[in-house]
Amino acid sequence: MANQKILVVDDSMSQRLVLSALLTQLGHTVIMANDGEEAVVKAKAELPDLIIMDIIMPGLNGFQATRAITNDETTWHIPVILLTSKDMDSDRIWALRQGATAFLKKPLDHDALIGLINSLE
Repeated sequence: MANQKILVVDDSMSQRLVLSALLTQLGHTVIMANDGEEAVVKAKAELPDLIIMDIIMPGLNGFQATRAITNDETTWHIPVILLTSKDMDSDRIWALRQGATAFLKKPLDHDALIGLINSLE
């Protein structure tokens, strides 16, 4: 598994820390953002290999931030995994229409996330 730079975006500090610990343990470099606005800025500045983003956040939500990132000429190529407690089919369809590469539900299945990350390398 190659070391990747991964941007973790969630308004919950505990969620960011859990994901960061898991990804760091797997050998990845983790950058964190508190919300969608910060995610867009960090995606452009850091050009991560992957973004894992919550949907429900104040301000710019995960759908809006994903659309901004995947429609920008400097960040369009970065895969975005949306991670959320929302689990309706319409949410999954909307996520993919915004440019998300994948959609995972909370509570997080660590094995599913690891498998997905490995498939994107």
